[in-house]
Amino acid sequence: MAKPTRARLPTSEPLKMAPELEELIGYNLKRAYVVVQKDYRAALGDGGLSPRTFAALSLAVAYPNLTQSNLARMLGIERSGLVAIIDELERDGLLKRTTVPGDRRVQALVPLEAGIAAHRATLAKVKAHEDKLLEDLSDVEKETLIFLLRKIRRHETES
Repeated sequence: MAKPTRARLPTSEPLKMAPELEELIGYNLKRAYVVVQKDYRAALGDGGLSPRTFAALSLAVAYPNLTQSNLARMLGIERSGLVAIIDELERDGLLKRTTVPGDRRVQALVPLEAGIAAHRATLAKVKAHEDKLLEDLSDVEKETLIFLLRKIRRHETES
């Protein structure tokens, strides 16, 4: 049986994506996500908060004594998936778990001074990273992008 041959593309020309992929929202969102994540990691360095720990810490700072259940809901993740994030933030001395008065089964999250400082410093770096990434967009385009992404996100509450 003959071995299938691979199509050879000219090496001097830039590779182009299949037109049907370029027209798909999901494909473009995924590619944009990869760019954003790569630049985020470069901007924050190895010791910086990951996007998921930054999001969790941001909400804990904004809403002191937020319960783990509410945080999971706000982040759109399962409570079981949140445990590792909280463990990391607690291990790094950025927040602590406390029991809720009247219900010892419920854990509330209290940001520590180091957590508030880390959040402030990380937020400044994240804003600089996003400003750099979006420098070619006008203010109206940035607002439109956020508006459209939020419109898509509304579907997460429907499922």
